[in-house]
Amino acid sequence: MPLKVANDDPDRARRFREAALPHLDDLYTLARYLLRDATDAEDAVQECYLRALKHFDGYRGPAMKPWLFAILRNVCRAEYARRASSPTDTIDDVPDSAEQTPLWHEAQETPEAQVLRQKDASAIRRLVEALAEPFRETFVLREIHNLSYREIADVAAVPVGTVMSRLARARAMLRTAWLAEQEHPQ
Repeated sequence: MPLKVANDDPDRARRFREAALPHLDDLYTLARYLLRDATDAEDAVQECYLRALKHFDGYRGPAMKPWLFAILRNVCRAEYARRASSPTDTIDDVPDSAEQTPLWHEAQETPEAQVLRQKDASAIRRLVEALAEPFRETFVLREIHNLSYREIADVAAVPVGTVMSRLARARAMLRTAWLAEQEHPQ
């Protein structure tokens, strides 16, 4: 990350890289769910890391990941505000070519099983993306990034009870949407 900082300190940069870069993929995944666009997600993550580096000396928290998620959330909210004032339409569909290939490969599966698995994964991704923003955000932070309720509450700046409520409602909405889709396949 070639960035010229006023107090250029190689040890500070090394500590930041060691603490923050392991979370790059998780931040991108959250940004992708929040912004629903690969290019905007990349820009948001880059802005998040720039802000985090700028304020790294003031960071005193125990866990880097929730702190980075909170910064990313603020960056994404700013992007939402920019989009709201912009006359352009948003892209709601994530192209299949943008999906990440898993780093592991399971035993050979039948072509039929592959098609069904891909169809289910696509449907789940689409259903999660269709959730209202607060529910989608909470669901992704908990189920994909495995943050605790307390960490999610800190990231979203809401009480833990609100996190629990949003998560329960998101799960219920997903369950209902999944069952409806299974009854009436497209």
